[in-house]
Amino acid sequence: MTLEHRNTLYRRLHAKGFAPAHVAEVGVYVPETSNVYDYIQAGVRTTLAEPDPSSIARLERAFGDKPCVTLHKVAVYDFNGPLKLAQREASTFVSELPASPAIVNDGYRVSEDDCFEVQAVTFDRIDDGSIELLSVDTEGSEWFVLKHMTSRPGVIAIETHGAAYLNPHLAEIEAWMAANGYRGFYKDKSDTVYVHKDAVRLTFAERVALRLKSAALALRRARKRLLR
Repeated sequence: MTLEHRNTLYRRLHAKGFAPAHVAEVGVYVPETSNVYDYIQAGVRTTLAEPDPSSIARLERAFGDKPCVTLHKVAVYDFNGPLKLAQREASTFVSELPASPAIVNDGYRVSEDDCFEVQAVTFDRIDDGSIELLSVDTEGSEWFVLKHMTSRPGVIAIETHGAAYLNPHLAEIEAWMAANGYRGFYKDKSDTVYVHKDAVRLTFAERVALRLKSAALALRRARKRLLR
């Protein structure tokens, strides 16, 4: 998530009149790229989850004096217990995953030298049911956050794609969104932002723009794969 992407989410939701009282982000990485940074600065209640020790240190330095922020130093996954993660530059992901952006786009092969063990929890251990905006960027494990979620946020931003990469659980994510009343709002280079039908109304132009963007991303992804 780049600074540009982060600011776009805040601006577009603000323009829609969407003002969440509780936001959450799973897989924060560093403060500067946090998808909920602007909400933190505004004093909105924020729940963060991040497993990487170096990222945790930076988050504590940036947000440690913010009473609105609660930081959970864990990975969010499909079970509670020890979990092995692999780290490739800015990408930290579950080592057993068949696909992540680093694997698909960079041709990275998991090395034990890049792996470390963390504590994993299911999202219902963190989610108290009041989250109104959720951002998830866990490099291929996003589905497991939704699977165990208690809240039904008005807005969910989730990493679904990027260059040649397509989220390995995209079918489950899209099925969950449809079953729970969510629709696509917009896409950027890596995320799809979904909104609940009762929280944010979409215009005809926005729906058309999403279809065009989806088609353009699919074409770009096909070209990237052909060039690999």
